Amino acid sequence: MADSREDLASGKFKCSVRERAMFEAGIKMGTIYHQFVGVPVDQNSVGVLEDAIEKGVLVQPYVESVKIRINRDILGPKKDAYSYCSLSGDMLDVILVIKINDTRVKAEMRYDSVLKYPLMYVSDAE
Repeated sequence: MADSREDLASGKFKCSVRERAMFEAGIKMGTIYHQFVGVPVDQNSVGVLEDAIEKGVLVQPYVESVKIRINRDILGPKKDAYSYCSLSGDMLDVILVIKINDTRVKAEMRYDSVLKYPLMYVSDAE
């Protein structure tokens, strides 16, 4: 049944496998950004949040690997009960690999200080 579901899904895409892999990478990057920006985080929870995001992304179709790093320098030390911040795009560093058949696409999200923007881009395509 899995093959027939894949055949049904593949038939909807009027593009190359490479283009589809890039599309899938974009979907996953958008999910990471828009689902998790705003989540409360501090030095004690940052590792758990990185792990939770990775595990959530890994269950999605075609994800071969994902690595999430949250910039801990922005968090600062926990001084009291109110010492936390909300996750923001400038804190995220993501490397994601999508694999469909023999096609791999590597996408990244990094804060670009020149653009002043958390840029998502395709860094490699095989």
